Amino acid sequence: MREAMELMIPGICGMGMGFKLDGFRLVYTVIAVLMWGVSGAFSKQYMAHYEKKSRYYWFFWATFAATVGVFLSADLYTTFIFFEIMSFTSYVWVAFDEKEESLRAGQTYLAVAVMGGMVMLMGLFLLRDVLGTLDMDQIGVEAGRVLAGEATLSGGAVIHVAGGFASAKAQLYTAGLLMLFGFGAKAGCFPLHIWLPKAHPVAPAPASALLSGILTKAGVFGIIILSCVMFAGDGNWGLLIAILGLVTMFLGALLAVFSVNLKRTLACSSVSQIGFIMTGIGMSCLLSWAGEGNLLAVRGAFLHMVNHSLIKLVLFLCAGAVFMNLHQLELNDIRGFGRKKPALCFCFAMGALGIGGIPLWNGYVSKTLLHESIVEYGKLLEEGRILAEGAAGASPALLDTMISHDFWKGAEWVFLFTGGMTVAYMLKLFVALFVDRHPKRQAEFDQMSSRYMTPLSRAVLVGAAAILPVLGMVPYMTMNRIGDMGQEFFGGSGHVHEVSYFSFANLKGGLISIGIGVLLYAGVVRTLLMEPEAGQMSEGKEGRGRRRRYVDRWPAWLDLENLIYRPLLQAVLPAVFTIVCRVMDHLTDDIVALARKTLCRQLPEPKSHPEGNWLAHVLGSFADRWARMRKRLFGEKDSGRVRVSAVHHLIEKEKRFKHIGNLVEQSFSFGLMLFCIGLCVTLGYLLFVYYGGVLLF
Repeated sequence: MREAMELMIPGICGMGMGFKLDGFRLVYTVIAVLMWGVSGAFSKQYMAHYEKKSRYYWFFWATFAATVGVFLSADLYTTFIFFEIMSFTSYVWVAFDEKEESLRAGQTYLAVAVMGGMVMLMGLFLLRDVLGTLDMDQIGVEAGRVLAGEATLSGGAVIHVAGGFASAKAQLYTAGLLMLFGFGAKAGCFPLHIWLPKAHPVAPAPASALLSGILTKAGVFGIIILSCVMFAGDGNWGLLIAILGLVTMFLGALLAVFSVNLKRTLACSSVSQIGFIMTGIGMSCLLSWAGEGNLLAVRGAFLHMVNHSLIKLVLFLCAGAVFMNLHQLELNDIRGFGRKKPALCFCFAMGALGIGGIPLWNGYVSKTLLHESIVEYGKLLEEGRILAEGAAGASPALLDTMISHDFWKGAEWVFLFTGGMTVAYMLKLFVALFVDRHPKRQAEFDQMSSRYMTPLSRAVLVGAAAILPVLGMVPYMTMNRIGDMGQEFFGGSGHVHEVSYFSFANLKGGLISIGIGVLLYAGVVRTLLMEPEAGQMSEGKEGRGRRRRYVDRWPAWLDLENLIYRPLLQAVLPAVFTIVCRVMDHLTDDIVALARKTLCRQLPEPKSHPEGNWLAHVLGSFADRWARMRKRLFGEKDSGRVRVSAVHHLIEKEKRFKHIGNLVEQSFSFGLMLFCIGLCVTLGYLLFVYYGGVLLF
C-alpha cells in the first residue's frame, strides 16, 4: 500500500484545513467523478426543457466540490465545513421546481441538515475539549487512552486513573452521540431518515442519483470515523451501531414494499441499504472487541458502500428516463412503459439484480461478506470464545446482548428477511415497468421505443449498468482489490482469508433471501398490496379477467415527520419555551420587587421641618425682605396675586433634591449588589473548575 498524501492549508476558517489521499479516499473520489460525470451527461437531456437549468448546474458542481472535500478531509473540522456546504448546495436540488410539494420536502431536508449540523458542531466542540485534537489520525489514539482510563499530562507522561477519568469517558461518549446524530441525519439512519422518502420523488432524477448514491455516504464516512477510529473495538458503541443498522435496514425495506411511487421506493431502498452498511460497521467494532479479526465486516461494509453508490446511480437514472417522458412516477400511471425498450430493461435489471443480492452481481458479494460477519460473531458466541470479562465497562444489559447467541441468531434472520424484502420490492418495480400493461396508454408507450432517450443518455446509462455484473462475476479480480484499498481506513485487522463466494455455504444465505422475496411478492405484493380495478377488463391476449392496480396500504397517519417531528418543533417546543420565557420574565420582576421591599427597601421621603432648615429660612427671609424693600423704593404696584414666601419655595426644592439623591443611592446600591452576586458566582465557578481539574488529574 502506498503512503498516503497529505496537505495542510493553515489559517483558513481559523483552524486551517487538512486533506489526505489514501486508498479509501481515492476510491470514493473516483466514484464521485464517475457519478457526477454520468449524471451530468444524462442531465443534458433531462434538464433540456427546464428554464432554470443554469441554476441547477451551478449547484450541481458546487455540491460536487463540497462532497469531494468531505471525502478528502483529514480532520473533523474540515469535514464539518464541507459537510455543511454540501448540505446547503444540495438543498437547491430538492426545492428545484418550486412546487408546494418540493418546497415542503426542501423544508424537511433543510431542517434535518441544519439541526444535524448544529448538533454535530456541539459534539466537535466537546470532542476537542476532551481529546485536544480533531485530527483523524490522532483521535483514535487519544480516545483509546480515555476509554482505557488513562490521561496524558502536559509533559507527555501517561498516568492511570482509577475512577476520576470517568467524567472524561462520559464526555467522549456524549461527543460521539452528538456527532452520530449529525452524520446519521445525512446518511438517512433511523429515526432521522424522514428526508429521504420526501426529497427523492421531487428532486430531478440525476440529483436523486447523487443524493442517494454518494451524499448519504458522506454521512456514512463520518460514522466510520466515529466507529472504526474513535471507538474502534468498543463493544458498547459497536452494539449501538449494529442495532441502529438492523432497525434501519428492516424499516427501509418495509417502507419500500408498501410504496407505490417509483422514486419513493428507491429512496426507501436507500434507507435500507444504509442499514446494511451500518450493520457491517457495527459488526467490525464487535469483532474487534471480541479480539478477533474484523476483515469480513470491514470489507463487506466498504464494498456495499461502493456497490450501493453504483447501483443507485443506474436505478435513479432509469427512473429519470421514465419521468422525463411521462412526468409521472406512480406505478399505476407508468406500468408498461418499459415494454419494447431493451436498453432500459437491461439497465434496470442490472440494478435490480445487483441490489437484490443475486449471485453473479456485485451486491451479492458485499451482502455475503456482511452476512458472514454476523455468522462469524454468532459462532464465536456459540463456541464460548467471547467472555464477559472482555466487556470492560459494559452495563449488564448491554453485556447480556453482546454475548447472547440467540440475539445474534435473530439478527441473522432479520438480515436475511430484509434481503428477501429487497428482492420483493425490486421485483414489484420490474414487473410494473416491463411486464404489466397500461390499460389505456400502452400503444403510446410502445411508440416511444426509439425516442425516449438520446444516444448520449443511453450510452452513459448502459455503460454504468454494465459495470455491475462485471464486478459480481469476477469478484476476486475486482471487488477484492477494491476491498484491499479501503480496509486500512476502516481499521481492518486479522488475517485476510480467501472467501469462496460461490460455495454452497455462502450461496445458501443468498438463496434463502431470494426464496423469501419470491414468497413475499406472490403472497403479499400481488395479493394484499394490489386490488382489482373495478369496471375494466384486461386488454389483449396477455391476460383475461380483471386488471389489478397497486394500492398504498401504508397508514397515512404513520408518518414520523407529521406525527412527531413537525408537531414537536412547530407547536410543543414553541409553547414550552413561551411558558419558560414568561415565567423567567415575571420571575425577574418579582425578584426586583422583593429586593426593593427587603434588601433595597425604598426610604420614605424626608419630612421637612415646618420652618425648613436654617439655610432655607435665612436665604428665604433675605429674599422676602429684598422683595418688600424693592417694592417700597421703586414704587412697584401690587399685581393682585398672592405672593408665596421664598422660604416655602426653597423648602420644596430641598425636598425634591433629597428625594432624587435617595433614588440615585438606591439604584447604585442595587446595581452594586447584583455585581457582587455575579462576581461571587464567577469566582465559585472558577474555583470549582480549578479544584475539579486538580482532583481529576
